[in-house]
Amino acid sequence: MIENLPNWINLTFILAVIFCIGLFHYSNGKSKKLTLLIILWSLLQSILAFKGFYQNTSLIPPRFLLVLIPASIFIIYGLTNKPRNWILKNRRTELSTFLHTARIPIEIVLFYLFSHKMIPELMTFEGRNFDVLAGITAPIIGVIWMKKFIGRKTLIIWNILALCLVLFILLNGILSSELPIQMFGFEQPNKAINYFPFILLPATVVPIVIYTHITDIIKLLNKEKTAYNNGYN
Repeated sequence: MIENLPNWINLTFILAVIFCIGLFHYSNGKSKKLTLLIILWSLLQSILAFKGFYQNTSLIPPRFLLVLIPASIFIIYGLTNKPRNWILKNRRTELSTFLHTARIPIEIVLFYLFSHKMIPELMTFEGRNFDVLAGITAPIIGVIWMKKFIGRKTLIIWNILALCLVLFILLNGILSSELPIQMFGFEQPNKAINYFPFILLPATVVPIVIYTHITDIIKLLNKEKTAYNNGYN
């Protein structure tokens, strides 16, 4: 863990991760196997980070690829026919929309990590990170979607914009990390993700957020297409 970091920062982040996994569980048919896989993956990465495995950033290839590659594979596999169709069948978009509220406490944590010189300013809402907007609007969009004050098109647009925000900060986070491809933040690189519990941001939270956005968009587009065809016929 990061030395001299207030315990409330670690606790806030861990609670945000639990909230994210929990909402993902309930918004996807309460699949025990899927949730167990996520928990085991998170525990594995937590143990490696806690033991300092990712803090050696001088190795080639970088050890951090053991986070990025499997997480990317999980997302890609989840978009193949069988798992995607299962998710779309069981997805509750009102719950999956509220999932993104977890981005609010995470953005607060990132700001304090910057103040402790563990990430560059560009990863905070004072820099290039506007992802907090998705977190702030998530509960509002979730409520008015449940109340049917907005239609599918509005929710699709919101998901696309929020997806762009998380992809943008993900790219900046990777490019400011101590990797061979680092392009930003040389004076204060993105070190926090090499430590427990913050390894769970790229390992668990971001993949869940990205996958939820993509599958929600697919589900909503399918419904939009079905509604259009039924109306046309």
